[in-house]
Amino acid sequence: MGELVQDLLLATSSSSTSSSVGITQGSPALAGGDRPPSPARLAYSSDKHPRSTLGELNLIRKHQGLCDVLINVGSRRIYAHKVILAACSPYFRAMFTGELAESRQTEVTIRDVDENAMELLVDFCYTSFITVEESNVQTLLPAACLLQLQEIQDVCCEFLKRQLDPSNCLGIRAFADTHACRDLLHIAEKFTQHKFPEVVEHEEFRLLPLNQLIDICSSDELNVRSEEQVYHAVMAWVQYNLDDRRQHLATALKYVRMPLLSPKFLVGTVGADLLIKSDDSCRDLLDEAKDYLLLPQERPRMQGPRTRPRKPIRRGEILFAVGGWCSGDAINSVEKYDPQTEDWKIVSSTSKRRCGVGVAVLNDLLYAVGGHDGQSYLNSIERYDPQTNQWSADVAPTSSCRTSVGVAVLDGYLYAVGGQDGVSCLNHVEKYDPKENKWTRVASMMTRRLGVAVAVLNGYLYAIGGSDGQSPLNTVERYDPRTNKWTIVAPMSTRRKHLGCAVFNNMIYAVGGRDEATELSSAERYNPVKNTWSPIVAMMSRRSGVSCKTNLN
Repeated sequence: MGELVQDLLLATSSSSTSSSVGITQGSPALAGGDRPPSPARLAYSSDKHPRSTLGELNLIRKHQGLCDVLINVGSRRIYAHKVILAACSPYFRAMFTGELAESRQTEVTIRDVDENAMELLVDFCYTSFITVEESNVQTLLPAACLLQLQEIQDVCCEFLKRQLDPSNCLGIRAFADTHACRDLLHIAEKFTQHKFPEVVEHEEFRLLPLNQLIDICSSDELNVRSEEQVYHAVMAWVQYNLDDRRQHLATALKYVRMPLLSPKFLVGTVGADLLIKSDDSCRDLLDEAKDYLLLPQERPRMQGPRTRPRKPIRRGEILFAVGGWCSGDAINSVEKYDPQTEDWKIVSSTSKRRCGVGVAVLNDLLYAVGGHDGQSYLNSIERYDPQTNQWSADVAPTSSCRTSVGVAVLDGYLYAVGGQDGVSCLNHVEKYDPKENKWTRVASMMTRRLGVAVAVLNGYLYAIGGSDGQSPLNTVERYDPRTNKWTIVAPMSTRRKHLGCAVFNNMIYAVGGRDEATELSSAERYNPVKNTWSPIVAMMSRRSGVSCKTNLN
């Protein structure tokens, strides 16, 4: 037995520290006390080893221990280990393992890169942690490109995608083009086309160089109601710096599809503009447009880029089904239904399984709030971008875990209303500011409600029905964000929990749900002017957990 223990100790002493262990026994002991022909073996695999080793290396580096290279960037002196940098960065691998002079030097200088960004990236090589924020992303991305740290490039681009706004999309577009971030460039271009009427109101548009103005205005995908918007945008660009840009007026107007303007606008606005009347090339473009409008029989031979209608982005509504309950468990699958193609498609799943989840759309992004994953109640939030088909989980959580929560959008904020946390029914209400990525508690409802329906009408948030944890409710209360107060309004005629609601023609419709005994087919509507509920014709089927949505064709 002592020899067997000794063999076991010898085997273990040559292995690394382990977080997962497997023991394999040798042959059973032979008769007469003979040893097994093969000793037991103990195999180790450590999950902590890589991180702890890098952590220790970073501590050693911070004290300038065992460092074999000093990197000078601006006024910053960064001590490091060549092998670590070479393992993380192809740029450093080429520098330190090839025939370059730096491979034999203990001190190197790197120019044309931000010193703070370089220090953050070297820290990342040792810690696998970095914070990208508005104050550093424009220096981090070029530095990451230099060091060929693709992972950090992707993180920076993802950060900039989420910052896209009509006021900055042109700057982000140019930045992405400069640093060859193709995916970010594509998304910024699509955003610019989609938000064109808003983009042209900001100074970034008026500061565009001529070639970028042409690039944008020549697109078939501009999302404009009429060509008049493009004309006004070009003229505003010229007027912003008239002395320098007057010479470019005719060139810019070539990309306005003037033959598609209305005759009244063409004659009364374009033809009357003194800048256009005083420029021969502009008058030629105006005459071309007039001929196209006045000579319909000649249009087949006059076809060209300026007569081709633009194809604005189709804004058809898409229905999303998020999470739910199937075969005795919560699910994380998500599907979308396109009414124009009449089919369902699987899209990216949420990272967590969610039933009883609250869903709402804010700034063209879909938010999934709370729910239950089959084992616990959730306070986490996920956000879906239909342009990239990706869910992100970097949304701040609510202060309370919630399922059967009501969710709605009012004045640019996302509201989470009521629900239950597994212990009690809630009257808590929180609002989310997407710019600050922060939830804030607002006034609580007067009644605890789960399975509550929420609606927004005339600047108020309505909490309709639900259950107080004991029985269904017919009461309704209304939140005023200006006073941060809830007030009671007229009750429904029927108690309803897990009902559906929608706003149509300035009235709130409450549909289906469940009372104390059964699912409901009845429906009623609320008139906010009269503060009354009145019944409408019932549905053909009883429905609980129903959702409603209006769609004006």
